[in-house]
Amino acid sequence: MKFTFKTTIVSCFIAYIVQAVVNNFSPLLFITFNETYQIPLSQITLLVSINFAVQLTVDLLATKYVDRIGYRPCIVAAHFFAASGLCLLAILPEYMEPFTGLMIAGCTYAIGGGLIEVLISPIMERCPTDNKEAAMSLLHSFYCWGHVGVVLISTFFFYVMGIKSWKLLAFVWALIPLLNAFIFMKTPIVPLISEGETGMSVKELFANKTFWLLLIMMICAGASEQSVSQWASAFAEQGLGVDKTIGDLAGPMMFAISMGTARAIYGKYGEKIDLDRFMKGSTILCIGSYLMISMAPFPVLSLVGCSICGFSVGCMWPGTFSKASVALKTGGTAMFALLALGGDLGCSAGAAVVGVATEWFGGNMKYGILTAVLFPVLLAVCLFGTKSKQSHVQI
Repeated sequence: MKFTFKTTIVSCFIAYIVQAVVNNFSPLLFITFNETYQIPLSQITLLVSINFAVQLTVDLLATKYVDRIGYRPCIVAAHFFAASGLCLLAILPEYMEPFTGLMIAGCTYAIGGGLIEVLISPIMERCPTDNKEAAMSLLHSFYCWGHVGVVLISTFFFYVMGIKSWKLLAFVWALIPLLNAFIFMKTPIVPLISEGETGMSVKELFANKTFWLLLIMMICAGASEQSVSQWASAFAEQGLGVDKTIGDLAGPMMFAISMGTARAIYGKYGEKIDLDRFMKGSTILCIGSYLMISMAPFPVLSLVGCSICGFSVGCMWPGTFSKASVALKTGGTAMFALLALGGDLGCSAGAAVVGVATEWFGGNMKYGILTAVLFPVLLAVCLFGTKSKQSHVQI
């Protein structure tokens, strides 16, 4: 097999599918963990928080150590961590205290997911492509398709084989990062910073006004996405009175499909579309979708608003990465790691704001989501308040 930059690009696409697997497979099993191992649901939900905390820690450590170790060993290790964690998910609960086993497995694949999040965008950025912004958008669309695939394939597998066969599926999913790890051992990888150059330090980045603007945009991008995505299933169940299976399909599945579609469209036609205008239009559409979700007189229209929201946030995260790579050419690994950290913080903040506001308004999720409209509004202020030239971010 001949390894070229096309191989590298395909491997980057697969890496985001791997991240979708490690982030979305175990939540499908929370009820199974509860019934099989008698672990309280309140304790099981800690697995999500632990996963998030580990990925944030990896993001921070990556700013210091990735350049020293090298991209190839780090991305290969990321895939081995992901594969190992998925295998341990099926093994450890049977041979030790179940929750401890699940936590160790979760921490293991979270290390892999965190490294993938930090490394794949800069690896893709250095691949020779005709349109960097379009390639970045297409790359991030594969996380969406991976999310959709994990839910659909897992649901079909459980229907055919039974939920008790989930451990077998965990091993099957582990094959994807395992195979991709071997490809990354051979495929060409260009360092983010050219020989003789030095990437910006964390201190230099924090002293740069452009970086702060990009970081705020990244936080708002993550929050705008997860404020609706994390609550879409519950919103569908509450608004339409459907069971969880239908709620998952009507809520987060449609959101993920819409978001992936937006990224794929820009990935295909990006050379004909101005990124800055596309992002500005997306923020306006996003604000409109939040208002539609919150104020539509019929629940079905609110769900349509959820789908529109998925489309509108599609280019925000990859678009901010693209702007950063152009505006701060020597930002290096530290820049991508800190932006990923900002995106993760935004994801957490957006979901938390909706939850707290919903409780504050007596369980009315429409008001909770309406409160989170401040995130796309702030992102719009950042975009419309700065001058743009060829997708550059300029102060």
